[in-house]
Amino acid sequence: MLLVRDELRHAASAGGNVLTVGVFDGVHRGHQTLVARTRDEARRRGLGAGVATFHPNPLAVLRPDVAFSYLTSLERRVELLCEAGADWVAVVQFTSELALVSAEDFARMLVEDAGMRLLIVGEDFRLGRGREGDVTRLRELGVTLGFEVETLPLVAGDLDDTGGADEISSTRIRRALAASDMRAVTVLLGRPFSLRGPVIHGDERGRAIGFPTLNIGVSADHALPPDGVYVTRAQVQSGQAWGHVFHGATNIGTQPTFDGARRRVETHLLDFEGDLYGQVVQIELVDRLRDEQKFDGIESLVAQIQQDIVATRAYFA
Repeated sequence: MLLVRDELRHAASAGGNVLTVGVFDGVHRGHQTLVARTRDEARRRGLGAGVATFHPNPLAVLRPDVAFSYLTSLERRVELLCEAGADWVAVVQFTSELALVSAEDFARMLVEDAGMRLLIVGEDFRLGRGREGDVTRLRELGVTLGFEVETLPLVAGDLDDTGGADEISSTRIRRALAASDMRAVTVLLGRPFSLRGPVIHGDERGRAIGFPTLNIGVSADHALPPDGVYVTRAQVQSGQAWGHVFHGATNIGTQPTFDGARRRVETHLLDFEGDLYGQVVQIELVDRLRDEQKFDGIESLVAQIQQDIVATRAYFA
């Protein structure tokens, strides 16, 4: 527990804080609402606005038999939480030991090490061993430990194509992603789904057939939509900033025409020439064009790529 307490003390603003706590995978619209409310109340009270985010996801620790992937990398999650309004973010390493900590002991850490004066959470929030710390229990603890609890209703995501206004959740976003419904994913996240990684060397087949691609190194635990070709926007990182936005088409898959086995993310940027090896690129997947296909030869593949480029230009036009 010393590492958790050290992280909280190191990250927290001095003089007291309004906090929100959770995993926040994806930093979707519901998460953004929580953080924005945390920021607004912190400003009103003259306190810092802090977020404690668990990593890895508790499910990955408590159910190691279940395959798990993340909607955002940890780095991107922290960036998005700060963009949503957090003054600081503490990354709390979730371990099997932390899973045994009671709600009271965890709340005490937040008060003593992060200066928590107010905790803002969703109405279904639970904290501590066996999820014992529901809102009622946390309010009882607040009387003893000296903090308040405020709850917010869950944010609904209205999607005409699904006919629902169900609460936004990371699980719901994963379902939309698995269905290649990038428009629904964009609505639920409040932004397009993105992937980020360095440009790495590939087989350079795209260059050989006249359509050079960037082979993006995406971490193995990052969620991906089903294999296919997607309309994308891309930016190249330059120092701490992001440069010009390029339109492009991205293939996710195994290159079945070449009997590939390894899943790759390859992006063709429209109207771009240059070498970006080693540089970090972020791509936003805004819509799906088609399934990945196995063609009977290079000529058929080239003809389809040309059609994909025409469709991509039409999308952005």
